[in-house]
Amino acid sequence: MANRIRERIQYFLAGFLGSAVIRLTRRLMRLQYLDRHIPDRLRKEPRPYILAFWHGRMFMMPYAYREKKIAILISRHRDGEYIHRAMRAFGYSTTRGSSTAGGSMALRALLKRFREGYDLAFTPDGPRGPRHQVQPGVIQAARLTGGAILPVSFGCSKKNFSIPGISS
Repeated sequence: MANRIRERIQYFLAGFLGSAVIRLTRRLMRLQYLDRHIPDRLRKEPRPYILAFWHGRMFMMPYAYREKKIAILISRHRDGEYIHRAMRAFGYSTTRGSSTAGGSMALRALLKRFREGYDLAFTPDGPRGPRHQVQPGVIQAARLTGGAILPVSFGCSKKNFSIPGISS
């Protein structure tokens, strides 16, 4: 019982602190969007679309999507619970499952969301990899929905890094 309570507190704090760290990091950096006209054009289409980003590039993904009507596929693993909580703090809808656990049920839930007008988000290389190799889930979702896949990414450098108000 005590372990269950401790786990719930950890998940709550991880979601809250995770989203706070992402928001703080965003405030400390200058973002540069490349080819922003592509998602802007897709947003004008009547059909939702599918965002795809690599597992190792998801830290700032809450800022890659301007709308709130998206369903993000997140694994059922414990790490996925932390990500789920952080994305919920940003106001995003999540669906739990992966290629290794609950994938077909999660895909059905995502297809339902797509029909409701939600865009979808996947990490196509999956939680267990292989890294940067697309697994079938995102392709299957595009095939079943007819939605376009929009690859997105985030990268950063420490060039000119400084924290306002702190001198070195």
